[in-house]
Amino acid sequence: MTNPLVRGIPSPSRRTLLGATFLSSVALATRATGTAKAASVGGRRPSPTDRATAPEPYTPIPVAPGGGPTPTDRVHVLKIGPRNAATVLLLVPGMFGAANDFRLMARDLVAAIPGLQVWAFDRREENLADRTGFGRSDPASSNPASYYLDGHYRSQDPAASAFAGKWGLALTLDDLRTVVLAARAGGSRRVVLGGHSWGATSALAYAAWDFAGHPGFRDLAGLAVIDGGVLGAFDGTGTPIQDSPEEVRQRLAAIEGGAVFDMTLTGVGLGGRAESTQIWYQLAGWYAHHDPGARSLLQPRLPDALRPSFPVSNAALLGLLVDAGFGWPNDITVHSGHFAESADSNGVRGWVDAGITPISRVAEAYAGPVPGVWEWYWPARLSVDLDIADVYADTDLARSLDLRLHHANDIDVPLYAFGTSYAKGTVLEAARKLAANSRVPYGIYESDNGMNHLDPLFAAPAHNTATHTLTEFLHKVLATTR
Repeated sequence: MTNPLVRGIPSPSRRTLLGATFLSSVALATRATGTAKAASVGGRRPSPTDRATAPEPYTPIPVAPGGGPTPTDRVHVLKIGPRNAATVLLLVPGMFGAANDFRLMARDLVAAIPGLQVWAFDRREENLADRTGFGRSDPASSNPASYYLDGHYRSQDPAASAFAGKWGLALTLDDLRTVVLAARAGGSRRVVLGGHSWGATSALAYAAWDFAGHPGFRDLAGLAVIDGGVLGAFDGTGTPIQDSPEEVRQRLAAIEGGAVFDMTLTGVGLGGRAESTQIWYQLAGWYAHHDPGARSLLQPRLPDALRPSFPVSNAALLGLLVDAGFGWPNDITVHSGHFAESADSNGVRGWVDAGITPISRVAEAYAGPVPGVWEWYWPARLSVDLDIADVYADTDLARSLDLRLHHANDIDVPLYAFGTSYAKGTVLEAARKLAANSRVPYGIYESDNGMNHLDPLFAAPAHNTATHTLTEFLHKVLATTR
């Protein structure tokens, strides 16, 4: 439901895939929305992931030098599932997204599919983030809000980051291929490559890419794209691709002039640095995960335009930032629930789960600390290149940017595509177009218009249509020997 008091707010570009946009006021949030289907979060509710789980290593993998500080010459992979699995599903997060986007989905997939391991990819940019403030051993006595909001953390200065101006799609896919080859283990394992949103675009670009004469798709046993892609996959969002030669020239000139990081999320109003919004959202998740029912420590520090007029819990503050019921755009929201209709004995309004995505699951993912859900420093050059990659062809413009999309018509691996209400059907239209113009042997195209863009990542297992249908696709791939 869109709150009438926030109608007229411009829908942000898809560069806010995991961010937020201004609300003119959150006085609107004084009334609860929806009907409660679960108990209010007054205290910590046990989660399945609170129980003992198998090790989930976050593994650094060296990659070729990219012109930045030596510690950035590595990527990381979050690994979920058995090490001896015969098939690896390698997932790429979308814009401003990071590996922990996929932890909950990965656990559900691994539980449903014997012989599967899931790897979640973190780009080299993740090495620039200072997450030490979230890593204290005793959550009850730590205060990450002070560390970050009072400016004690290490921030990456764009003026000292000219190297990031060259961190585009070519470098990202070279890094990704290092991970794909590690997952293949010399050809002894199959790799299905997928992603969410612009991560889906990256996965498809990999398949069409020419790696010194070697087509990317030949490394793969399948492709799985979730709410993203190429060939107009995002057309239904109403946000045009910025890929005219003049637009590209202007964007590249800005990068050359020092605008090396994509600053879209500063429009949220939570700070003027590239990482400000990401820090706020991770803070909200951290407190909601560690003490959901307590009065929000962050609420007094919110800008006036975002601050509820009554005390809320940590869980309710996170709900305010991520739930669709408060008028946020589709691409940054889940269907979670609403504020409790009345305050608890301490005068605090909590959160009521009333949707497919419990706030505790969002909190668990957002809390981190390592890996995180948020990429703090998204390279502006990667934004340019992914817009150009939408055409999915070896054009003059693509060639001028060293985008080696030479093999789109030759792709011969199965394709899975899933769309939410986000793009109004164009994700699946684009996937079918890709299959028709290539040698894809079969495609599985699924959708759930009851989901928003981020629901597939965090929805409860019983209500996650994406996980259910992706499981069916992977079972089919696993039954086929490439």
